[in-house]
Parts: sequence; C-alpha cells; structure tokens
Amino acid sequence: MKNETAQKIALTGLMAALSYVVFTFLQIKIPLPGGDATSIHLGNAVCVLGALLLGGFYGGIGGAVGMTIGDLLDPVYVVYAPKTFLLKFCIGLITGLIAHKLGKITLETDHKKVTIWTTLAAAGGLLFNVIFDPLIGYLYKLAILGKPAAELTLAWNIASTSINAITSTLVSVLIYMTLRPALKKAGLFFVFRKKG
Repeated sequence: MKNETAQKIALTGLMAALSYVVFTFLQIKIPLPGGDATSIHLGNAVCVLGALLLGGFYGGIGGAVGMTIGDLLDPVYVVYAPKTFLLKFCIGLITGLIAHKLGKITLETDHKKVTIWTTLAAAGGLLFNVIFDPLIGYLYKLAILGKPAAELTLAWNIASTSINAITSTLVSVLIYMTLRPALKKAGLFFVFRKKG
C-alpha cells in the first residue's frame, strides 16, 4: 500500500462519520430526571472496529471525534462532549493495545486465535468504558455541573453502558471477522508489525 498514513487518516475520517451517524441516528434515547438522558447505541462498536482495523490511535480518534460531534449537536449531551472525547479515545487505545500489541491479530493466521484476541480486545476496551463512563459521568454531574440527580442517574448509566458494551462487542467482532478476509483480498488490510 502506498502512503499508508494518508489512507489511515482518510479511513479515520470515515470511522468518525460512521460513528456519528450510528450514535446520532440509531440510538434509543432514555430520558432521565432533570432533563438528562442516557441511550442505547452502537457508536462504541464503530470505535472498536476502527481500532481493530486501523490501530488504537486512529480508531480511538475516529470514534472520539464522531461521537463528540454527536454530543455537540445534541442539546441534551452537549455538556458531556469533553468526557465523550476522552473516553472514546481510551476505548480505541485499549482495544488497539490488546488486539495489536498483545494478540498481534494482523499477523495471526489461525482464525480461532484471531477471533479470541479480537473478542478480548473489544471486551477490554468496552469494559474500561463500563467502569469509567458512569463513574466520570457521576463525578462530572456532581462536581462540575452540580446536578442533584447524579445518584439517581448513575444506575441508569451503568445499565445502558453495560448493554452498549455487550452489543458493541458482538457487533464489532462479527463485522471485523467478516471484513478481514475481504480487506486482505483487496490489499486494504493494515498489518501491524513489531517495530525495532
């Protein structure tokens, strides 16, 4: 592949657009007390898929930018945009670390091992989100925004984030395992080799 960095940047933009569309238009919004809301969505699946395909940095940036734009354009979520950017970027970094540094999924030829490492990587990135999204959201509401409904919304946020993690893990792994052979055949598969 010629100019791999340019291709990764272009595909990062595509992942950002895809995560924005999936998060914004394919979500089930659940209104919460005090004008707040949480949602069931597959935006995180796009972030994880980006990290599996492009590496943690590019995948994380794509998911973070797309869902942050989604927050900025939604009057309910606009105040959470900084939190969204940080958390989605971390999902990508963690997924990429597990998939490419530990599991070396782009070098592996055993289909079963690739599936296992891909699942572990997706679950690892999304487990981080299950823990830190509600926690940071709670602290954000309590300290920065001063919302008294912080404790009431915490349980809803844990539930929705957990549902999102399970569905996003399944969807991202299925899509990655389906795309992998086609991308290899088309010469569009990025291989992450150990440097040095």
